[in-house]
Amino acid sequence: MNFNTIFLKSFRVLLLPVALVYGCIVYIRNRLFDKNYLKSADFNFPLVCVGNLAVGGTGKSPMVEYLVRLLKPQFKVGTLSRGYKRKTRGYALANANTTALEIGDEPMQFHIKFPDIPVAVGEERLVAIPQLLQDAPWLQAIILDDAFQHRSVKAGFNILLTDYSNLYTHDFFLPTGDLRDERSSAKRAQVIVVTKCPADLSLEKKQKIIRSLHPTENQRIFFTTIAYGIPYHICDRNDEWPLTQQDEVLLVCGIANPKPLKDHLLEHTHTYYQQDYSDHHIFSIDDLNDIKKKFRDIHARDKLILTTEKDAVRLSKFTEDLAGLPMYVLPIEPRFLFEEGEQFNAAVTDFIRNFSHQQIV
Repeated sequence: MNFNTIFLKSFRVLLLPVALVYGCIVYIRNRLFDKNYLKSADFNFPLVCVGNLAVGGTGKSPMVEYLVRLLKPQFKVGTLSRGYKRKTRGYALANANTTALEIGDEPMQFHIKFPDIPVAVGEERLVAIPQLLQDAPWLQAIILDDAFQHRSVKAGFNILLTDYSNLYTHDFFLPTGDLRDERSSAKRAQVIVVTKCPADLSLEKKQKIIRSLHPTENQRIFFTTIAYGIPYHICDRNDEWPLTQQDEVLLVCGIANPKPLKDHLLEHTHTYYQQDYSDHHIFSIDDLNDIKKKFRDIHARDKLILTTEKDAVRLSKFTEDLAGLPMYVLPIEPRFLFEEGEQFNAAVTDFIRNFSHQQIV
């Protein structure tokens, strides 16, 4: 553990009084919803919510994309996100001219990958859901991205994510820990997914985690690991670069939890150099020049710049500069462990299908 990590942990412990006040506020808010002093809107429409109890990267965006790929062949589906760190406010529906600054980098990533489905943003889900249904009345389901803590809307199917390396049962309220909601809120989820697990997670460890999470009788717990794809050029998806042990990589990364990515590079490349940025960093031309300079300083024959899909969305505005650079994007997706993916798929699709059937009946 380096000095910066030790200092940060010590500083966060000193903020314990603030965390206790924050925890009290969260507790009171949840009780007001539980007692119906604050109302939750229950839409007569299948809403699938993906969320977590903590801030930071638990893999919500890859899970939303997984759900879109799963549901799109069977249902007319759209996504609704907050649009974190966008430069606009209110409801917006992505179109051919939309940029990441207008809707945020994750929704823009969804829009680029799935241009044939409605991708919307709106801070107030209670207001944005009817607007999305008005714009796309043919929809059969909406995936709510990062909406678990937004209790003004009651989703019919909640998928709660928790990071294998930082389970919510071992965490504490902000700012001492990473929790933005109570641990007990997990009982509102139909499904809990432990993300970013080691690919060789043992059955013994699996059972230990299940006991730690204390699921209710009706909850299912699934485990996923990160499956990395073949990097593709940021300007041309057909230009691929399979990683080898001869490659030296400049990693350009502005995500909340880059550790699994760095572990992947340690295993699959000769070495890598870091160019780290804060989560959701908005890249400037000066940043791009720094990246170019650091890349030139790498003296290797097989070298490339590698970035994440989220970062690629925010870098894409420099298309002309990037066209001549060997900058590649590393795609990821969740892969279910213990051969339980089909059970997860069935739980989600059965919810939508049964919901629609009940409305017809």
